[in-house]
Amino acid sequence: MSVAGGGTRPESGDGWRRLDPRTVLVAALVMAGIAVGAGVPAFIGLVGGRPVWQAFTWVFTGAVLLIVGGAALDYVRWRRTRYRIGAERAELHTGLLLVKRRSLARERIRSVDLTANVLLRVLGLVKVRIGTGEHTGGGESTLELDPVTREEGERLRRELLDRGTATAGPGPHREGELAVLDPAWIRYAPVSFVAPALGGAAAGGLMQVSEWFGAQGKLIGWVRDRFQDTPVVWIVVALVAGACAAGVVGALGLWVEMWWNYRLEREAGGTLRVRRGLFTTRSVSIEERRLRGVELVEPLGVRTLGAARVDAVATGLAAGEDSAHADHKTLLPAAPRATAEGVAASVLREPAAPTGTARLTPHPSAARTRRLRWALGAALLPVVVLTVLGVLVSDVLLYVAGGCAVVLLPVAALLALDAYRSLGHGISGGYLVARSGTVRRTTVALQRGGVIGWTVKQSVFQRRAGLVTLTATTAAGDGAYSVYDAAESEGLGFADAAVPGLLAPFLERAE
Repeated sequence: MSVAGGGTRPESGDGWRRLDPRTVLVAALVMAGIAVGAGVPAFIGLVGGRPVWQAFTWVFTGAVLLIVGGAALDYVRWRRTRYRIGAERAELHTGLLLVKRRSLARERIRSVDLTANVLLRVLGLVKVRIGTGEHTGGGESTLELDPVTREEGERLRRELLDRGTATAGPGPHREGELAVLDPAWIRYAPVSFVAPALGGAAAGGLMQVSEWFGAQGKLIGWVRDRFQDTPVVWIVVALVAGACAAGVVGALGLWVEMWWNYRLEREAGGTLRVRRGLFTTRSVSIEERRLRGVELVEPLGVRTLGAARVDAVATGLAAGEDSAHADHKTLLPAAPRATAEGVAASVLREPAAPTGTARLTPHPSAARTRRLRWALGAALLPVVVLTVLGVLVSDVLLYVAGGCAVVLLPVAALLALDAYRSLGHGISGGYLVARSGTVRRTTVALQRGGVIGWTVKQSVFQRRAGLVTLTATTAAGDGAYSVYDAAESEGLGFADAAVPGLLAPFLERAE
């Protein structure tokens, strides 16, 4: 018995439901898009050696087979897939020959995320991903319903995340809107590391496409003609500038797609919900009872403009395939530092964010020496290699080595000094705060009650310098957050003060 309305009514008295039958239409349209994308270049290639009607017939026949085959497979999947949300478990049965039966205990469900691309949005459908947040192989900790109606997806989200009791905490921060998109934040997109990566990808993609159509030689010749009698250095500068410009445009477009219509809200019952996306919409929910802190992330380019993004440190946030471009844990995109601090305070229900109010203890000068040694060593390595090759192969490489030394050594020293200045740790109320990094500086505020253990590391060189690295282990976020190269006695005292009694046996032995 099929389900009218796309899974909004049980198909039988035992509560089993089916996915929306329009999944077959979605599959057919997707296959049609693939057929067009593959068929056009195939048609162009075939037309060169045979009549147009014959090339069209071959391509059209292949497209029809692809569309019909894809739709038929998805029809079988729809017929053989059903799900049920019971009082104690969420169940999913799917498969034709090898039937897969997955079941999640409702009390273990930690996330119900909704995603819809353009096609699903036009049809009023969403993909629902139900997860426990456990990092297990084979997707055993998740159930994916693809697709159901938007109304059904919202119903499932509310039902599965409703714990029956409100968790409103103390303080002035209550339910409602915590942050909304400010279009001015787009100015931080070009200074991210995404821009140069997209620029390089654009240049490589242009060369690859020109090779497919046998025009790579013409493209190279056209570029060479544009730069006749131009020094090589300026040619390189112009090409790099062009790639960077393409990267900036790509970064701006990617930011708009990812963060348009962004909204952070606190819902009844203590759930934080992030909604965002222009073409592909995403909805991520985080229960506040799973929240163990926040992390302010400041990549170098964003930090120079006085901005930061806010990530959640929470249990049960296993990354899914939909988080390829942005982690599910991000609560606020790159925004002015004051805005980020305000959102962090609201999320934690604190008068002020611990990441901004904690008085951080600086680390000893030996930590600065270690960073200078690492940075200068890394910068000297290519210089030494180029020098050796210059002696053995060509004198030109000696000039290149000199140029690298002039550029890399000062940059490495500046980054090392900045990394040292970024080091710090402290305690702010119920949170321990740790900061580190230069290219990607992070400041984490972790609930002291969320720390389940400490790992103390000390290399031979650290022992000689009187330094120690402390790592707080937790069930939330990345699972471990480190305080790098702290003074040995001060660092151990900090760990003991943050979580009293946990390091007491070790400290007694140290005495």
